Amino acid sequence: MKKSAKKINKIKILVYSIIFALLLIGGIFILFGLHSKDKPKDNKPISKKEKKIEGIDVVDVNSRLRPLAIAINNTPVAIKVQQGLNKAYIVYEIPTEGYTSRLIALYKGEEDVKFGTVRSARHNMMDIAYESDAIFTSYGWSHYAQDELRSNIIDYVQGIVGEGGMYRENPLDLDYEHTVNMNTSTVYDYAKNTKGYSMESDHTIPLKYNAKDVDLSSKEDSMTANRVFIDYGSVENNFYYDSETKMYKRNVNDVDTTDFSTGELFTTKNIIVEKISYYPMSDNKYWNLNLVSEGDGYFITNGIAVPIRWSKSSREATTKYTYLDGKEIEVSDGRTWIEIMIHDRPLVIE
Repeated sequence: MKKSAKKINKIKILVYSIIFALLLIGGIFILFGLHSKDKPKDNKPISKKEKKIEGIDVVDVNSRLRPLAIAINNTPVAIKVQQGLNKAYIVYEIPTEGYTSRLIALYKGEEDVKFGTVRSARHNMMDIAYESDAIFTSYGWSHYAQDELRSNIIDYVQGIVGEGGMYRENPLDLDYEHTVNMNTSTVYDYAKNTKGYSMESDHTIPLKYNAKDVDLSSKEDSMTANRVFIDYGSVENNFYYDSETKMYKRNVNDVDTTDFSTGELFTTKNIIVEKISYYPMSDNKYWNLNLVSEGDGYFITNGIAVPIRWSKSSREATTKYTYLDGKEIEVSDGRTWIEIMIHDRPLVIE
């Protein structure tokens, strides 16, 4: 009997040990599971708090809203009536026939912005609009751009045929072609409700942003950039660095440029210079810009410039800007002007 009792006691101890071990293991899994719930998963939606932590103010990098890419008048007489450029998060300046230039301003957001004056399209502007899956907007077109737009290679709103709510203002008694303005709200409304375009995309931000000011001083071949001079021909740009605001003010043909509606100086946080080649089109009037290519340039922010490389593999591809070591650049949080210039035109950085 004593042996049986001892045997039973051993069995009880073994059973209790097994139960205790199972409870201990279960507790560990429960504890681990609770901690796992606290960890964000890859497919977790981005919360408002996480958007705030992102810290990028110039544009909502998490928004899927498609931007508008607007062809803006940049002839010397019309620069004085430009509006809305400080509301754009990227402004491209491209060379056009006769050594003139034109702007493409990108807007993305719910705020209603008045912009202008709006001018005609060039076919190379589609290469730029593609980069952000933007809805391209202009007033008029070259015959090359007209052929491309009417073949529906890109979603567009065309003011010259009455689209997008265009209207004219002419307080300075300028020629008729310098008088067209639009609003982002009416263009978005027309694109969505009349033309039936999709308003969302996963490919709307062509640049990488850094929430902190980017310091280029330790980069290879860095140089002081208190003045950046870019000559397009009829338009001579000077960007002057203000060390207090850490912004560059835009001066054209020795005149500071301002918003005609608000009087605010046009400024930018970042400047990217992209040197390209070009050739005349078959009509010997309009130019074709070699944007699907690669070349040299500069990245400029916070009073410092460094040499970079750029490359674009197709019309639909996003242009990549890299340091000389091949690492992709991050721009400082703020507006960026991308100056696409003919490689043999004058450029001064000092």
